[in-house]
Amino acid sequence: MFELLTGTGLAASAGLNAYIPLLTMGLLARYTDLIDLPSGWAWLGDGWVLVILAALLSVEVVADKVPVLDHVNDVVQTVVRPTAGGLAFGAGSTAETVTVSDPGNFFSSHEWVPVVTGVLIAFGVHLLKSAARPVINATTAGVGAPVASTAEDATSAVVSVVAILLPVLVLLFLAGLVAFLFWFRRRRADRRRELEAARAAGFRV
Repeated sequence: MFELLTGTGLAASAGLNAYIPLLTMGLLARYTDLIDLPSGWAWLGDGWVLVILAALLSVEVVADKVPVLDHVNDVVQTVVRPTAGGLAFGAGSTAETVTVSDPGNFFSSHEWVPVVTGVLIAFGVHLLKSAARPVINATTAGVGAPVASTAEDATSAVVSVVAILLPVLVLLFLAGLVAFLFWFRRRRADRRRELEAARAAGFRV
């Protein structure tokens, strides 16, 4: 159960920012005893991999905070984030952590399942993020882009750490994600009605 929560949290985190969960796992595996990656995923703790991930994260952090450029970045990340989610779920769900001492039994017969699961989770979160950003930009004249992006990066970082150290709290994040989805759908419907009303008023003038 904890393996599933760990993988889910890391994959969802990748849907917000592709590089934060991978970098978190790599740094913790290399410099602490909080996570022990299996041999097939040990490359995440390699020094050069960490440098590359840090460089990519720097580009992502900047690009995601500039209106219009953030939309272009989301298009590019449509492939990157789900891929990172698959890697994060695969590595996290099969690693030994402070809460999981025998992770090998969970996905022992179907090793491809966690990767595909991670891809789907990250892709779903990415779609929600990509759909919400244009609405935020439009309603705030672009001012909300850096604020939303910073909040997403912070959430990604916190969820990545929590997924490894206290995976049960991932359930709270998932509940918040569902609540945000319902709020977003209602807000978008309200905005559509406002635009239709404005057009109707314009035609009557």
